[in-house]
Amino acid sequence: MESQSAGSEAKLIQLPQKRFYRQRAHSNPLAHHTFDYPPCPNEEYWDTVYPDRRNRQVRILDIGCGYGGLLIQLAKHFPEDLLCGLEIRVKVSDYVKDRIKALQHNAKVEKAPEAEDFSNLGCIRTNAMKHLPNFFEKGQLSTIFFLFPDPHFKEKKHKWRIVSDTLLSEYAYLLKPEGRIYTNTDVEDLHLWMVDCLTNHPLFERIPDEDLKEDICFKTMFEATEEGKKVTRNEGSKWPAVFRRLPNPE
Repeated sequence: MESQSAGSEAKLIQLPQKRFYRQRAHSNPLAHHTFDYPPCPNEEYWDTVYPDRRNRQVRILDIGCGYGGLLIQLAKHFPEDLLCGLEIRVKVSDYVKDRIKALQHNAKVEKAPEAEDFSNLGCIRTNAMKHLPNFFEKGQLSTIFFLFPDPHFKEKKHKWRIVSDTLLSEYAYLLKPEGRIYTNTDVEDLHLWMVDCLTNHPLFERIPDEDLKEDICFKTMFEATEEGKKVTRNEGSKWPAVFRRLPNPE
């Protein structure tokens, strides 16, 4: 539905509806998919994702962003940074892109201030287990989220988990020193797996939950995602953990 904006010929547009973008909850990350990605990180590529980039860089990454709820909640808190969602599912990534475009359009119609114009949001359909170095420079990121990832319950499928010893070295390469990894899940076994992998990696150190009470990322990640809201509705448990990226050893 469209509505006339007061004093303007431009019109607000309706946000996309999830029911037209539904897709199965998870996708096999080791299956063959066709993705477009740059051969190496470059500024020209990011200009296509963020038309109003203003020389800002991607600093905050939501891997497996789902329907984009976390990105949208955090956008106004980090107006000087670009926030990027990565999603492997076609329809879900299309929904996030259409949602961002609608929010950006409506913000212009309503003459929202720059800090609330959603120009710092973007989404890429890609496989984070394979192509991250094609997009991001060493030490570029300040924050990576892994919220309610696929638990891959069967032991033979643990290699598909998005947090693993091998992948953590790649995440450490992309994070700046003192950057953070945020994890949350409703599966205790997966929580213990992720905590064990991160604890045993020499470049990560856990931050106690009590030290995160004023952390907007920590406070937001519990309810911003669709999965988080579903766990709350079902009165399930959530298992968070946050780790800082340590400096490289001398």
